[in-house]
Amino acid sequence: MSIDTPTPTLKSAMGDYWSRVKSGDIGSLPAVLGLIALCAVFTTMSSFFLTPGNFANLLTQAAGVIVIAMGLIFVLLLGDIDLSAGYSAGVSGAILVILVTNHHWGWAPALAVSIVAGIVMGLVIGSLVSYLGVPSFVVTLAMFLAFQGILLLLAGEGGTIPITDKTVVAIENSNMSPLLSWAFYLGASALYILSGLRKMAMRRKAGLKSELVQLWALKTFGLLAICAGAVYSLNLERSNNVALVSLKGIPEVVVLILAILVVGTFFLGRTSFGRHLYAVGGNAEAARRSGIDVKRVRLMAFVICSTLSAIAGLIFVSRANSVSPTTGGNATLLYAVGAAVIGGTSLFGGKGKMRDAILGGLVVAVIDNGMGLLGYAAGIKYIVTGLVLLVSAGVDALSRKGSS
Repeated sequence: MSIDTPTPTLKSAMGDYWSRVKSGDIGSLPAVLGLIALCAVFTTMSSFFLTPGNFANLLTQAAGVIVIAMGLIFVLLLGDIDLSAGYSAGVSGAILVILVTNHHWGWAPALAVSIVAGIVMGLVIGSLVSYLGVPSFVVTLAMFLAFQGILLLLAGEGGTIPITDKTVVAIENSNMSPLLSWAFYLGASALYILSGLRKMAMRRKAGLKSELVQLWALKTFGLLAICAGAVYSLNLERSNNVALVSLKGIPEVVVLILAILVVGTFFLGRTSFGRHLYAVGGNAEAARRSGIDVKRVRLMAFVICSTLSAIAGLIFVSRANSVSPTTGGNATLLYAVGAAVIGGTSLFGGKGKMRDAILGGLVVAVIDNGMGLLGYAAGIKYIVTGLVLLVSAGVDALSRKGSS
């Protein structure tokens, strides 16, 4: 006697998703809904908010914070924190600028040295946390102060060091041509579709449950349609003086962010290190008993975080065309942590994805940008961002309680 298994449908798949949401598995849903709501509010209150020029500015404004948030996700997945990530970016950026401007190095070797500096900073922090057992909050708070002091020594108190290297400056200030922008979109879309189809085929081959094809197609082509609209908007002329300079196309920094997203997603989802990272974040003692080198995993997480902070340092100096004692300081770290948590990464460890940094970073940038257009003071921006972060952390806590 055989038991008939009901054929999955789009309706049943949506019902399963809603059941997971009610049980606490909400993922990035709050960030997506929040981003839509914020854009709707600021669009009705400011006619400039959704213009091509402001849209491009939003992407470049959020870039540095997003990259730091991507690095923080590796640490947050363990239930740890890195309070020094902002000034890690500042120190790495200062090393890059000093080597290029003062010592006339080429941008490539200078960038390599700055990234090595980020790796060394991560090794120091990770070793103290992993092998000496010092809490990450204490270690990174101490390094926050130490790196701030190093940045003051490198950049000089109250001074700035300019950088004029065309390649470095282009990271945040140049755009791809409209034709190249569409070619990049089509190529990335094709790779995304093929990757999704391959993943479903591999799961079916292994006898595992895979996503319903109709639901996958609905989500995929909905995302691609949104991205096509974004590319179309960015390809419109956004210069106020076309005779002097033309501004069209996708900002080059977007390509850098997407490259980090792809590599980071691969490491978290397709490698043993990624699986070990989630396992340690979920239950470190159980992971240790199963044979995972917990100390090494924790060390590597801090190294990756500081390495991505070094890349964020490149973005910061490119946007400002200089480095100063405040590079990576002020509210940079708070925005980066907020971006990761608002995007859906849990502060308790074991839950998070690289895309969370992008979603959360855009939410933070939209709040800062939109309220700036409406003329609100910086204090109001901080209050609103803090409240959004508090709500996100509360939702995370409630979802964990519901799932348990």
